Amino acid sequence: MLGAGIHSDARIHPSAVVEDGATIGAGAEIGPFSVIGPDVTLHDGVIVKSHAVVTGWTEIGAGSVIFPFASVGEVPQDLKYRGERTRLIVGQRNRIREGATLNTGTEGGGGVTRVGDDCLFMSGAHVGHDAQVGSRVVVANQSAIAGHCVIEDDVIIGGLSGIHQWVRVGRGAIIGAVTMVTNDVIPHGLVQGPRGTLDGLNLVGLKRRGIAREEIAALRAAYGKLSSGEGAFQERAKALQSSESALVREIAAFILASSDRSFLAPRT
Repeated sequence: MLGAGIHSDARIHPSAVVEDGATIGAGAEIGPFSVIGPDVTLHDGVIVKSHAVVTGWTEIGAGSVIFPFASVGEVPQDLKYRGERTRLIVGQRNRIREGATLNTGTEGGGGVTRVGDDCLFMSGAHVGHDAQVGSRVVVANQSAIAGHCVIEDDVIIGGLSGIHQWVRVGRGAIIGAVTMVTNDVIPHGLVQGPRGTLDGLNLVGLKRRGIAREEIAALRAAYGKLSSGEGAFQERAKALQSSESALVREIAAFILASSDRSFLAPRT
């Protein structure tokens, strides 16, 4: 070990600042002029390139890469934050590109901002306090996920888009570029337009993931029932609970779960 918590296989540029107390795993690399705070844990093989800051009570999973000028683990952008000790936990093999910002949680929001595995946060992307981001999520350039949001697995958020606080975006959904999302998005949904509207299913994403044609047909039929079936939106969702398709039942469960927002309903 080179110091408290610094593995002998870690490579740290002489101009980098690694504060006492940080834990640096085997094979990790820290580039020139980067700063690693005292409560940071970088697991094996993490690469922090030049001029990046990783601070706060932050854990970065193995194989992740943090690019120049990213700010990871800074305090929340929330006026209610009073300095409480909160966390940011980032999973494995994530790519945090130039200028991206990921903040720690708040006491009132559960205390932890969490990111899964294999995500890509492009230049200028933002993950706000207490957000819960799944795995294989792509957040394109200059897009923002506000506080308390839940972004499930395999979601794609297009460039220059914003996800309003407390919004849930279901698994496999896609948000088009330059879109403001103010309400929950069903799993596998397609949202686009300046004031985001639910405009169909993410058929391209379903096909790319190898979903069977029969399942896609069931999803399309379910979407049609949500769009123009009898009764209120929630009642239409209840009617889908008995579907033979697991993906359709997933949509029904998502709609019927507890939420702090209403839903983007299908166009009629």
